Amino acid sequence: MPPHIISRNRRLASAFGRRRGALLLVAPALVAGFVLLPILALGIIAARGSGDLWPHLIAYVLPDAVSQTLILLAGVGLLSFFVAVPCAFLVATCEFPGRRLLDWALLLPLALPGYIVAYSYLDLLHPLGPVQGVLRFALGIASPRDFRLPDVRSVGGCIFVLSCVLYPYVYLSARASFLMQSAAALDVARSLGASRTRAALRIALPMARPAIVAGLTLVLLEVLGDIGASEFLGVRTLTVSIYATWVNRSNLPGAAQIALVMLALVLVLVAAERLARRRARYTTAAAGRPPARVCLRGGKAAGATLLCALPVLLGFVAPVWHLATAAAQRLEFSGLSPALLLEARNSALLAGGGTLVAIALGLVVTVGQRLSARPAASVLARIASLGYAVPGTVLAIGLLTPLAGFDNWVDAAARETFGVSTGLLISGSGGALVIAYAIRFLAIPIGGLEAGFTRMSPHLDMAARSLGATGASAVRRIHLPLLRPALATAALMVFVDGMKELPATLLLRPLGVETLATHIYGEAARGTYEDGALAALLVVLVGLVPVVILARISGAAFGATQSSSARRGEAQGAPTAVG
Repeated sequence: MPPHIISRNRRLASAFGRRRGALLLVAPALVAGFVLLPILALGIIAARGSGDLWPHLIAYVLPDAVSQTLILLAGVGLLSFFVAVPCAFLVATCEFPGRRLLDWALLLPLALPGYIVAYSYLDLLHPLGPVQGVLRFALGIASPRDFRLPDVRSVGGCIFVLSCVLYPYVYLSARASFLMQSAAALDVARSLGASRTRAALRIALPMARPAIVAGLTLVLLEVLGDIGASEFLGVRTLTVSIYATWVNRSNLPGAAQIALVMLALVLVLVAAERLARRRARYTTAAAGRPPARVCLRGGKAAGATLLCALPVLLGFVAPVWHLATAAAQRLEFSGLSPALLLEARNSALLAGGGTLVAIALGLVVTVGQRLSARPAASVLARIASLGYAVPGTVLAIGLLTPLAGFDNWVDAAARETFGVSTGLLISGSGGALVIAYAIRFLAIPIGGLEAGFTRMSPHLDMAARSLGATGASAVRRIHLPLLRPALATAALMVFVDGMKELPATLLLRPLGVETLATHIYGEAARGTYEDGALAALLVVLVGLVPVVILARISGAAFGATQSSSARRGEAQGAPTAVG
């Protein structure tokens, strides 16, 4: 073939490849725009407020809300750090009684939403509740007026409750970092005369700092998005102020303006986390042996067991025991309420719809990223994942304007064409809530599917193309079968998060529709804790499933990593882990 024809064919193939790559980015770009739409709409809603609204918010609402939010963020962040990091270090580097059990049990509080733990402790720590009753009996005090613990309805109580639930985010990331560190750095420090404690503080802890910061950022984002625990415990955070301004005062522009302040705090947290991780990078040798576990004995072993068991007792065992006891008493007294079954069905349907939409959108983004292989695809995937950083209240307000506009357009078209009114097709149904769940939790399937794609060799795609398969055929016949485990795990996690989601559900649920989460919120608001115990227990049992899966996956992954590292260490004559 003449050279000029070969050159022309190469140019045509290159141009076709560029056009094909650009077309593959269209669908991910639409998904990213879909996620950004409520954030942009938030600014439009806020601009509709009257000119004197901002001065009123600045003078009377924001100072108290911002100060209480910042105190809550600082308190939960510090307490989560001081609970999670020592436990993670002990589990990863020491051997003591109960370590294997506590290794995964420390993750159990992830199954409990913050509002359920607050709901439980309001009853447990009530002046007439079981905890104070036992203490008065032990001290020989008869009257509750003569002995009372500090009221859990306070900023301090809210810090305690949220820390009990959220510390596993820090524990999980810190434990992973400690397990992946090579023993060489610690051995060098010990050879220079440093004690084990000093080596841990000066070497192991700084090396784990990026992972700890990432976990703390997740904790703080969850604190910002919390509404149930904060309102139950009398803490007027920005999220509670948004809800009160919208629902109680019917002032949507004012709620949107408070939401903008909250969104600015979210952006500051995300930017701070990125900066901290960029400025603190540490590398360990891939072939390095893992740190040998120190065998603790006597008082040290008992102290380590107690230290690691206490968060599990406070964050999981005590609330679940209370819920199970109250639920059993309620079932014995009045049986299973038909309304509860209806609420469970509503929760499952709404969460299931959000799961299907989120998985579909996640596939669109990650498949486009895989097939196009362009840097822009990764950028679009990060934009599409922003919903997880947006609190449910902020997302709910941002969705109102675009969804209402779409409903009005469809209604006008139906009236003109068919002479019938469709009404609020999405805003007045569960569709708005399904969309909110999908945007809020889209980061979960995107992250899970990206991890699944990274385990697939690019040679699979090349082999499929050489055999004449199109991109769609390769996705259907190769990618999707190999992605089934990642798809199932992501779907399960989105479903459970949808079942537990409270802020968006409170604000976007259709009139007259109750879910398990809103049922618990209503019972706690009325002070009838026993009536909501069974619903809370159902949510907890559903939430346990992904936590158990997460514990098994992480344990198997790190077990395999340590086994291979230990074998390499034995081959090089290095000592293996003790215990």
